[in-house]
Amino acid sequence: MNNKPFLVDAIIGNSSFLASLGRTGRMYRLWWPNIDTPQHVDAMRVGLQVEGKALTWFDGEQDGWQHDTAYVKRSNVLRVDARSSEQPISVESLHFAVPEGNVIVRQYTFRNEGEETVSFRFLLHSCFLISENGLYNTTMFQPSADALIHFRNGYFFALSSANVCAKFQAGLSWDEVQLGELNGNKIDMRPDGAMSWDVSDLQPGESVTIPVYIAAGRNEEQALEELAAAKGKTSEELLVLTNGYWNDFVDAAAPCPIEGEDIKELYERSVLMFKLMSDEKTGSIIAAPEFDENFQRCGGYSFCWGRDAAFITTALDKAGLSELSDRFYAWTLTAQSPDGSWQQRHYHDGGLAPSWGLQIDEGSSILWGMWQHYIEKQDLAFANEVWPSVERGAGFLLSFIEEESGLPKPSIDLWEEREASHTYSSAAVYGGLTSAASFAELLGHSKLAKEWRSAAARVAFVIMDECWNEEGSSFYRGLNLKVSEDKYEAAIASGLSGHIEQLDKGYAKHVLKHDPIIDISLLGIAVPFGAVAPEHERMRRTADTIEAALTVPGVGGIKRYEDDIYIGGNPWILTTLWLAHYRVATGDLAAARKLLDWAVAHRTEVGLLPEQIDKVTGETAWVVPLTWSHAMFVLTIFMLAEAEEKAVSAAGTVAN
Repeated sequence: MNNKPFLVDAIIGNSSFLASLGRTGRMYRLWWPNIDTPQHVDAMRVGLQVEGKALTWFDGEQDGWQHDTAYVKRSNVLRVDARSSEQPISVESLHFAVPEGNVIVRQYTFRNEGEETVSFRFLLHSCFLISENGLYNTTMFQPSADALIHFRNGYFFALSSANVCAKFQAGLSWDEVQLGELNGNKIDMRPDGAMSWDVSDLQPGESVTIPVYIAAGRNEEQALEELAAAKGKTSEELLVLTNGYWNDFVDAAAPCPIEGEDIKELYERSVLMFKLMSDEKTGSIIAAPEFDENFQRCGGYSFCWGRDAAFITTALDKAGLSELSDRFYAWTLTAQSPDGSWQQRHYHDGGLAPSWGLQIDEGSSILWGMWQHYIEKQDLAFANEVWPSVERGAGFLLSFIEEESGLPKPSIDLWEEREASHTYSSAAVYGGLTSAASFAELLGHSKLAKEWRSAAARVAFVIMDECWNEEGSSFYRGLNLKVSEDKYEAAIASGLSGHIEQLDKGYAKHVLKHDPIIDISLLGIAVPFGAVAPEHERMRRTADTIEAALTVPGVGGIKRYEDDIYIGGNPWILTTLWLAHYRVATGDLAAARKLLDWAVAHRTEVGLLPEQIDKVTGETAWVVPLTWSHAMFVLTIFMLAEAEEKAVSAAGTVAN
């Protein structure tokens, strides 16, 4: 398997197809027919060989190739311009998935930048490890369709062009393809293949366009039907159709609520990106396109987390994309466990994805998000649809609260690193129960509403009473923190409190009473869950402590928590915007604007928001794009717009 980068630069897709690309236009990954799994591409390279010169791969940075990369405005079409001082040919390429279809188009336009006539060969090399499986992949050439077909076990991908190829080969190594000669082999049980097209006598200043189509189907006939349909139109017609679709999609969204060209462009890019992260067939929403399929540096990202999605759907509703939220919450009904819980993360079909334990904030966030969605739409049919799930979900939360402490039992934190009764998770349970109670009141279940509100009120009381750290001028991150035996002994020796729990089969669990680490998620107590009012003195002190402790010197931005080491412990986009949310909630709009400006300034070259920014260089450090980052941006600008409008209105009232 080829080494793939962790960081990519762009994505294209149509909610059934999803592909990740580098800034040179090289495709690294391709998902179909769902956006999270399976992934099929091992490598796909494009090169040209000018007559009398060696083959050069223009989707790389060797041989002097330089690239300018950007999305077409208000569209999910990616444009890459490639030039090399060593070559007389420049290449403009456009990459896009045809809406509501099973075809990706990669249109290459070659222009003679020299002063003499040029002849050259364009070569495409493709390697498909279908479903990321190295066994039993077959590559064959289908002469009647002039197509190279990669297939394995119910997945077929047909590659062709509107131009008839000059040569082909099924089955060849990367070393062989470097020679540029293809031997005409028609079928091979190897995953590689190649096609080439010849261009003769291209005059100075003239251009020629060669589109490449990737058509998918569950059998050969389906793939070839999709290919034929694509060839029934010119690539320019498909481009116009695709740009029109995405322009209409942006037009149907709510307009950007605040001024500023950079903010408007990022808002429109967020709207477009949200659609690509929402699975067409199921409605699930993924955190990010997968980039670490071998789990080398993380636990994977191409899953649906209920917590992320609750923030995302709230942003979708603000952006006028409520249909995507409708589909997501219909999906949550399929992902709920029989006991009423929602587990850590799920596949597109609602099945349990790889997990390391219950995070009680996941299901709590879904219940909270359902109510936010209802508030936005005021749709009684939606409330009735989700009510049985809400009732089971609230029942599970109720059963998870310890009678003695009044807080939820220990579970895994939102960063998925430690077990405790986390203060953020407790606030999420408060938010979930109060949201469930609101549904109960709406639908006439007053007894349940009273029971759930009472339980939520007790959680909020205990957060205020037991989770406050006066010495640290902040809420504790959590109580009853599970630690290693060595860490426990060192902590007890230094005077901290804790206890040892005896577990089944002679095992022991070492627990510290308090977790004092300053963590951005403590803001969640107030925003969004409201267990403590944002203006409460303890929340103000907590927010100020967070900003002082977690602001990164020099680069700026807010990191997750004090001793964070994940990918080096960098500032995150979403954490910085979380503080912006809090500043808006307490009326400090100038501070919120500065935090927003920092996030906007750290978008990528093509206008996407990553997860992290390198704490030394200020460059993108990890995960592109992160859907939660875009959601927090959208929520920030709508919160700011509403707050600024209220401020203007209040000023007018005072003046009168």
